[in-house]
Amino acid sequence: MGSVLQLFKTLHRTRQQVFKNDVRALEAARIKINEEFKNNKSETSPKKIEELMKIGSDVELLLRTSVIQGIHTDHNTLKLVPRKDLLVENVPYCDAPTQKQ
Repeated sequence: MGSVLQLFKTLHRTRQQVFKNDVRALEAARIKINEEFKNNKSETSPKKIEELMKIGSDVELLLRTSVIQGIHTDHNTLKLVPRKDLLVENVPYCDAPTQKQ
């Protein structure tokens, strides 16, 4: 049960970081997180709880690593605002990896 509460809090912290300064996205994410936990609060099957926890953890990871905010600067342009933790060194993809000697 403690891990469920921890995941709930982690999802809300991630939501606040990922959607910072975007009131509509913050509210929509808050409602969705609360709704999903409320809909499953009476779940008693350990297997189903574990499955739901995995989905929640995957969602948190996806939000934290894949979502970038965009701000409309005019009707045709978006300014991307990546968080610092997303700005990692870009390692080029290689179709034919070489063996390390």
